[in-house]
Amino acid sequence: MKFGGTSLRDAAAIRSVCEIVRSRMDSHPVIVVSAHSGVTDRLVGLAESAVASTSAIDDLVERHAKIREELGIREDLHGELFHELQDLCRGIHLVGELSPRSRDYILSFGERLSARTVAAAMTAAGLPASAIDSFDIGVRTDSRFGNARLAPDEGRILAGLSDIRGLPVVTGYIAKDAAGNITTLGRNGSDLSAAYLGNAIDADEIQIWTDVDGVLTADPRVVPSARPIAEMSYDEAAELANHGGKVLHPASLAPAIQKSIPVRVLNTHRPDSAGTLIVKQSDDPNLVVRCIAHKRRVTIVNVESSRMLAQSGFLARIFGCFQRWNISVDMVATSEISVSITLDNTENLDDAVRELEDFATVSVEHDLGLVCVVGHGIKNRLGVPARVLDPLHRTGVVVRMISLGALKVNVSLVVDGADLDRAVRALHDEFFEVGGPEHG
Repeated sequence: MKFGGTSLRDAAAIRSVCEIVRSRMDSHPVIVVSAHSGVTDRLVGLAESAVASTSAIDDLVERHAKIREELGIREDLHGELFHELQDLCRGIHLVGELSPRSRDYILSFGERLSARTVAAAMTAAGLPASAIDSFDIGVRTDSRFGNARLAPDEGRILAGLSDIRGLPVVTGYIAKDAAGNITTLGRNGSDLSAAYLGNAIDADEIQIWTDVDGVLTADPRVVPSARPIAEMSYDEAAELANHGGKVLHPASLAPAIQKSIPVRVLNTHRPDSAGTLIVKQSDDPNLVVRCIAHKRRVTIVNVESSRMLAQSGFLARIFGCFQRWNISVDMVATSEISVSITLDNTENLDDAVRELEDFATVSVEHDLGLVCVVGHGIKNRLGVPARVLDPLHRTGVVVRMISLGALKVNVSLVVDGADLDRAVRALHDEFFEVGGPEHG
């Protein structure tokens, strides 16, 4: 059972989490926690400011003290961690440099503090629990600080958990590398932590507890009428996560898929809601599209050269360049003499462009939007791409790039950033709203 930051934002929310866990004690749950809502962002700011000045942590101390006081748990719960954090900030200030390793070390305190709060709250509520830093039960990664990759488990996790008394409350998002340095798993990495632990213990189910009623047909901030999805397949959920869905971490499904463990997305504020069940296969013959996902601030790189014509190895040179600069590629479209590529991460892009310009003409476009229409019905129905393009044409949205995945589970399009919300609403109207040619 993984609980995100909004599910742990204050004392009242943590009490609700205790009751949710109490109702599921027969299933012998392992709890995975994120930092309290907003704490990770505050730690990011703290890390960046520590270089220039000895950063004050008073607001973090007060935030956690307030939660402790309202829960009636012991005052000395976090003292040692806050001393460690303050010493770390002083060290960064003294050397005048924030390394990726030091940054991950600072960010780790959010989950470490939260786990101790939640375990103490559960114990006070009559559910004896132990706070566990994930690396103490063998969660290991490589040394890619900020976006580390988990190492194979090989039985360490189950052995580590077997020695724990009471409910295990484990830190999400963090781990250690082989040298003992603290690492982090990237955005929403607690989802991945939960799936990794679920795989390690052969869980019956992996539950992701958040602040919405499961996975929705679109982002409700863009489409207020978006509705919960009862069930979807692993590959649909993976496409959604990779194309901007906020509910799941893009890599979080891999450990579940490996052992076909169902993943259920549930609402902490409405625990009786059915949520969304994600399973190996979920084909509804009446369903064309499962959901509409989107991403903002997408970049297109256009690479053009007449030397591409009938030449082998040209694509290898392009993608080899992106690999060398550690830039992940999303969509790709090719013609005889050009390749267009979308990117999320533009770090090191200037260096990559200079290398590409050695053998091609390169142009870069920023602040675009990506829309992804996801569903198994795409491969089973004629005319779905036309149904995707037609409402965009009617609403005056210009499509800059399009891709139909080889598995035909998604149609992805790039549009101007200013047109993104309008495009998402038009597609949701087409496939889900009353009056559309076919809904649900």
